[in-house]
Amino acid sequence: MAILTSLEYKMKNMRRDSATYIVVGGGTTGCIVASRLSEDASAKVLLIEEGPRDTSPYIRFPGTYYKTAQGGLLKRYQWEPAAGYEREANDTMAQASVLGGGSSVNGMVYVRGNPQDYDSWDAAGAHGWAFRDVLPYFRRAENNRDFSNEHHGTDGPIGISFPASVHPLTRKWLQACQQSGLQYVPDFNGGLQDGCGLYQVAVKDGLRSSSASAYLRPVEKRGNLTVLVGAKVLRILVEQERAVGVEYSIDGVKLQVFADNEVIVSSGTINSAKLLMLSGIGQGASLQRHGIKVHADLPGVGSNLQDHLEMSLVYQMKPGADSYDKFKKPHWKAWAALQYAVARSGPIASNLIEGGAFCRGTQTDLPPDLQYFFIVGAGVEEGTERVPGGTGCTLNFEHVQPRSRGEVSLRSANPNDPPRIAPNYMVDQHDVDRLAEGFLIGQEIMSQPAIEPYIEREHYPGQRFSNHRELGEYLRKNARAALHPVGTCRMGSDPLCVVDPELRVRGIANLRVADASVMPRIPSGNTNAACTMIGEKASDIIRGRGLPVPKSMLTGSDG
Repeated sequence: MAILTSLEYKMKNMRRDSATYIVVGGGTTGCIVASRLSEDASAKVLLIEEGPRDTSPYIRFPGTYYKTAQGGLLKRYQWEPAAGYEREANDTMAQASVLGGGSSVNGMVYVRGNPQDYDSWDAAGAHGWAFRDVLPYFRRAENNRDFSNEHHGTDGPIGISFPASVHPLTRKWLQACQQSGLQYVPDFNGGLQDGCGLYQVAVKDGLRSSSASAYLRPVEKRGNLTVLVGAKVLRILVEQERAVGVEYSIDGVKLQVFADNEVIVSSGTINSAKLLMLSGIGQGASLQRHGIKVHADLPGVGSNLQDHLEMSLVYQMKPGADSYDKFKKPHWKAWAALQYAVARSGPIASNLIEGGAFCRGTQTDLPPDLQYFFIVGAGVEEGTERVPGGTGCTLNFEHVQPRSRGEVSLRSANPNDPPRIAPNYMVDQHDVDRLAEGFLIGQEIMSQPAIEPYIEREHYPGQRFSNHRELGEYLRKNARAALHPVGTCRMGSDPLCVVDPELRVRGIANLRVADASVMPRIPSGNTNAACTMIGEKASDIIRGRGLPVPKSMLTGSDG
């Protein structure tokens, strides 16, 4: 496998070049698809990523993941609030721009979602994507350190494990959850999601396990796979309703590369929809207004945008109480480095989001749709100002099954212009009500006897709300994007679907989309695990393979 910079590739390829498969986007799914397709020695695979290589030291260590949100590893986009909704929070949405994509910059929490999420995909027309169909691909991706059963695999590329270090306050918080009525769940990915427990994380041997490190790095000697970084794909080349290649830009110079078999778009929920529209695939009238030739009139491109909204409760802790905040001090940083060097333990080995919960609240007739993340630090993840005394903890929460839907559209035909993003967060009152209930449940957990002795006061938001309506309006103005966007190239069989269950773009031959944008409905939890599964399943679909057979069935071992 050759990983080439933009300049190196430009010097080698100032001519017509081709590959069997072109994968556009080296994010979570794209890295997996490219790696799996290149297992066929007769196939020449080109993976094109706009961002840089995943060489930042902050990517490697779990405890420094919050640093990956800085610098050039994320592209930030302004999003537009729905008409009539005031906002006080910063209205930005981000998409990873680095090899490995979200798996290189996220918090490493490994949550598949609820099995019913995938059954709903199948019921909505994405046949072959029910939980029974996708479970083998979740298992194939996993190299699980702690579980080996019908839900988990141990031979896959992605390292999955419980946190190497668990702070004592996390355990107290889990006790508080149980005191508030939640049951303890030993495995959120084992079919039962309702309750509290430790999150499994995408970490192996104390290092982040991203799709780049797990799927690309082990095949560096594979000669039929080329990874091009620092190249921006401008459009898909379409001739006679067939994708024949892509046009891309390196340092302002436009080049083309052609696909003998297929182009696979894995550019993420925002940019996959944008790239299709720039290539003449989308709502015909809208494309024509921008002067773009229409190759396929697909009005569903860019619609069905979904994301999780999250909010934080930040608490000041009592004098003498311990949190990861102390490691901001130089001598404690040195101690943390020693812990990690000697035993791969301590805060550098922790993603800082060790415990969590899923609950229903008053919505008892549906699967749990409220998710919690407990962080033993004040604003470690989102940059909240330091609490008085310098020691705190944070409870993040999300409503994970929103009913509101938004859209992505073009501002112009210029590929360098950012898209217009209108998520329409909380336009459905149901979403407001559920997030408000999540807020109150979070406060209830934080008042339980197990954790109350460590808490001085609620620092943020730190105000009382006179009624449910006032709380809802506060959340509308202050909740922030959880950066889990999905759905803009929806998979299914109805006229508004963009791809069929084989991930083929309707009306255009030799073109597929494989990433979070194809999800008909957002999973109940962090979305990266689902993107990993999509990469595994997409590669089998493209190669015409059936469901994977577990190694245990081939060798008789417990796998």
